[in-house]
Amino acid sequence: QVQLVESGGGLVQAGGSLRLSCAASGLTFGAYDMGWFRQAPGKEREFVAVIRRSGISTRHADSVRGRFTISRDNAKNTVYLQMNSLKPEDTAVYYCAAYRAGWDTSPSDWGQGTQVTVSS
Repeated sequence: QVQLVESGGGLVQAGGSLRLSCAASGLTFGAYDMGWFRQAPGKEREFVAVIRRSGISTRHADSVRGRFTISRDNAKNTVYLQMNSLKPEDTAVYYCAAYRAGWDTSPSDWGQGTQVTVSS
C-alpha cells in the first residue's frame, strides 16, 4: 500500500520561504516519478512541479518557475519542494503525487496534503 505523507506547511509572510517534504512508503521509490500539486480554496487542483525518478530532470509550472524547486533523495524515499519568494496567491493545500507510469500520465497515488498560507 502506497503511503505519501507531506510535512512542512504552515503560515509565512509574503517573501518568505518554506520547504515541503513528502515521505513515501509502500513503493519502490526510485521507480516512480514524483510531483507536487496544489489546490486553493474554490479552485481546481493544479500542477506545481514534477521530477524524474533519477532526479535529473524536472518540470515546474510557469507560475512558480524561478521561485520553487523540486528535488528528491532516493536514499530517504523523500521528495521536497523548496518554495522561496512566496506570494499570497501561493496559499493552497499542497499535495504530493506519485507517478507509477511516468510523468506524462496521471498520478497513481496522492498524499493527504499540507496547508500553506502566505500572508500579505
